[in-house]
Amino acid sequence: MKWIQPVKAYLAALGNPAFMGTGIRVAVVVGSILLAINHGNALINGKMTHNRWMAALLTYLVPYGVSVHGQHSHQTRQ
Repeated sequence: MKWIQPVKAYLAALGNPAFMGTGIRVAVVVGSILLAINHGNALINGKMTHNRWMAALLTYLVPYGVSVHGQHSHQTRQ
């Protein structure tokens, strides 16, 4: 199972302070744009359900994970 070590390394990278600053900035910018696109109408009209809030959380977590993955991949290749 060659994939276990890279997955463990990536999961550790998610909490690496060297990657967190950029990851958080990317998550805030990209996540906010996606939140406005996908949930803006419900947010403005006060119709955010529990499921929409869970999706909104993922809207921020996914860009963070992608940013950290890119940074981690770049560092690993160096």
